[in-house]
Amino acid sequence: MRIKQLKHCLALSLFSGLLIAYPAMAATDLEAQESFARARARIHQKETDHSAHENQIDKSLEFHGVFYGFLPCKDCTGIKATLSLKQNNNYLLVTQPAKESSREFYEKGKYSWNDENHTVVLTPKKGGTSTRHYYIENEGTLIQLNEDGTRMADDADRYVLQRSDTAKTREVHIH
Repeated sequence: MRIKQLKHCLALSLFSGLLIAYPAMAATDLEAQESFARARARIHQKETDHSAHENQIDKSLEFHGVFYGFLPCKDCTGIKATLSLKQNNNYLLVTQPAKESSREFYEKGKYSWNDENHTVVLTPKKGGTSTRHYYIENEGTLIQLNEDGTRMADDADRYVLQRSDTAKTREVHIH
C-alpha cells in the first residue's frame, strides 16, 4: 500500500509541477510565436517595399488617349489630325488635308515621354518623316512643336490637339 501511496504522491507532485510550469511555457511559446510573426511581417514588408526599386515608372504608359485637332497648312485650308497614343508606347497619327477629295495619311510608330521638357516625342516606324514633338500643356492638350522641339514662331495656338474626352466636339476630325 505504501508503494501505491508513493506512486500517487509522485504523480500528484509531477502534475503540480507541470501546472506551475505551464504558464511560463505558454508565455514563452506565445512570445516565440509573436516574434516569428513579427519577423515574417518584416520579411514580407521588404518583399513588397517598392520604394527601393532603381527603375522609375515610365509615365508615358499612363499618358494615352485620342487627340483631335485642325492644324494650319500652307497649301490648303488646314489639316485634320487624329493622334492616338496607345498603351505599350505605340501611336497612330492620321492626317488629312482639308481640300476636295484628299486622302488620309497614316503614320505608325513609338512614342516616348520626356519628363524634363514635358513633351511627347513620336518616332515613326518605316517610311515616315522625322520625329514629331508635342508639348504636354495638360492631360488633355498637346501643342505641336517644331522638329527641333521648340515652339512654333507664328500661330502657336493653332497647333493644338485636344484629347477626345476633354474636347467639346468631335467635328474636328470625323472619318
